[in-house]
Amino acid sequence: GGGPDVEMRIEAARDAFDPFLGDSPAIRELESQARRVADSNACVLLLGETGSGKGVLARWLHANGPRSSEAFVDLNCAGLSRDLLDSELFGHEKGAFTGAVGSKPGLFEVAHRGTLFLDEVGELTPACQAKLLRVLEDSTFERLGGTKTLRVDVRVIAATNRDLAAMAASGGFRADLFYRLQVLQ
Repeated sequence: GGGPDVEMRIEAARDAFDPFLGDSPAIRELESQARRVADSNACVLLLGETGSGKGVLARWLHANGPRSSEAFVDLNCAGLSRDLLDSELFGHEKGAFTGAVGSKPGLFEVAHRGTLFLDEVGELTPACQAKLLRVLEDSTFERLGGTKTLRVDVRVIAATNRDLAAMAASGGFRADLFYRLQVLQ
């Protein structure tokens, strides 16, 4: 049957990357924290410099958590124009903007029951921040140009190299979203 094959594939995925290379006290503490939060469905905020392995850690958290058999969807928020971010995250309906010749599901829909990794979350526009907060609070949103409310079950792991606490304090990032993202930090 399909059971053992599925278990072997998941096990292979778990072993495919190791964010805890080295023996330093900082790495051991990171591993300890990661093992404590892996089984949770709560939001996680990963803070660190560019190139420090936040994406590898996000994949490890997904692979070792309760959603490991579901989708892991990765979006670099800095890699898209601000206009495209809303459509990528939440999808759009036909005619929502020039060139929207058909409807398209967003990454929240693609990640349903799985994990959505939002890298460089500090780059989100104020409008996207508001919509993200709503999804985190009540698991609902509408596609761009749509009227139907969609419901999703997604674990969000966010990462940034920016000081979101300072940005929230100065009004550069929504404080309520910052506190919602940093449930587990």
